[in-house]
Amino acid sequence: MLRKIINIDEEKCNGCGLCAAACHEGAIEMIDGKAKLVRENFCDGLGDCLPTCPTGAITFEEREAPEYDEAAVKVHQRMQELLGGGGCPGSSVAQFAGAKEGPAEEPESAQSTANPVSRLAQWPCQIKLVPIQAPFFDGAKLLIAADCTAFAYASLHEEFMKGKVTIIGCPKLDDVDYTEKLTAIIRDNDIKSVTIVRMEVPCCGGLQRAAEIALQASGKFIPWQVVTISRDGRVLD
Repeated sequence: MLRKIINIDEEKCNGCGLCAAACHEGAIEMIDGKAKLVRENFCDGLGDCLPTCPTGAITFEEREAPEYDEAAVKVHQRMQELLGGGGCPGSSVAQFAGAKEGPAEEPESAQSTANPVSRLAQWPCQIKLVPIQAPFFDGAKLLIAADCTAFAYASLHEEFMKGKVTIIGCPKLDDVDYTEKLTAIIRDNDIKSVTIVRMEVPCCGGLQRAAEIALQASGKFIPWQVVTISRDGRVLD
């Protein structure tokens, strides 16, 4: 049927996620750092998402689209309530107070293996899920880490994540080229430095190459380094 429905200009979308949070029907989701209208039959055409968009990426258009399905929306909303009210937490941006550096009064014992402290400064952390622009990127030291490094290297939190914003990925499992998104993150935010932590296995070369190309393509001169972890948990370089 011909009806009024929203249109999202992905070129203008900065990945803030505000529209997805404002869409109570669940028509919009964040995918690869961009807002997408994933359920046309969930869009009621009232535009609650429009005022939240800071870049003007959302507009109305009249076109052929499935009829608004109020019953399906109610079922979806009920499912979200059962999941805890927020749906998938991967689409919700959060910054953890004190997680970057830890409290000033933190005792040395808190850094011991008996009392480990998480140094994850924000959510989400997956490269595929993290927005291109977010408050936690402002003035950040960026850590780009391969998924497996956290399991292979026991001190990753204290030695590499502490004081940094961490984003992780695996080009082999995700089957995606991170170059474009990493370029946008570095280019569009005030990134102070970049550390790449990868495994010694060949497939991690894809993550390193994507980060190196992104640094070059961003047009910025930012200090960066690459650290390689062995499969048995040693720093190789």
